[in-house]
Amino acid sequence: MEKVNIICMKWGDKFPPEYVNRLYGMVERNITIPFRFVCFTDNKNNIRPEVEIQPLPELDIPKNIPERGWRKLSVFAKDFGGLSGKTLFLDLDVVIVDNIDDFFNASGEFLIAHDKLKPEKMEGNSSVFRFEIGKYPYILEYFVKNFNKVRNEVRHEQAYLTREIKKMGKLQFWNDAWVPSFKYHCVPSWVKSWFKAPSIPKGAKIILFHGLPNPPEAIKGISGKWYRYIKPSPWIEKYWIE
Repeated sequence: MEKVNIICMKWGDKFPPEYVNRLYGMVERNITIPFRFVCFTDNKNNIRPEVEIQPLPELDIPKNIPERGWRKLSVFAKDFGGLSGKTLFLDLDVVIVDNIDDFFNASGEFLIAHDKLKPEKMEGNSSVFRFEIGKYPYILEYFVKNFNKVRNEVRHEQAYLTREIKKMGKLQFWNDAWVPSFKYHCVPSWVKSWFKAPSIPKGAKIILFHGLPNPPEAIKGISGKWYRYIKPSPWIEKYWIE
């Protein structure tokens, strides 16, 4: 099989370099396909040498606006990073718990996790999506030309991305079992969460951490919300390592 691309982005100070280093480690341990791992970042300090570093792409949007992931849309540039072929985008805060070859073997042009906050909506969670470099330049071009319009229509980048891919008739979701949400699928519901610790759902490959908590908090049992109790998840430490 041809070498595939696995990419991530790191900007600002939300995530330290350890997140990139651990993501690379998890990928390397859980794939048998030859791969190229690239991090696009504005700060390469302390990132492990196995990671290929490229500059964070410029995106002409106003500064000091709420973070909604808009910068991710730059991956749809025609010649993004000088890459080509199948590309898997991973958020820095995912935890890989099993082999990820299937994310490249699955048929389809564009695949993304289904956002489970409102599962009845046909909206993706862009923590994990696969596409082909250069195939959807319209997504970025339209966004740049119509930024204010897009912001008034959708709340964040993944809503816009899903909408546009759906219009093209290319939208497909990953097998739900592969990409469970930590807080929706690993954490027991309501009262049970006081007595039972979070666990890995059957069939899980990449656990998504969206919103709060992030992996370090989940390990300690810190939910990040006053109304949500979770017990510690020390099992995360087995996977979330360099």
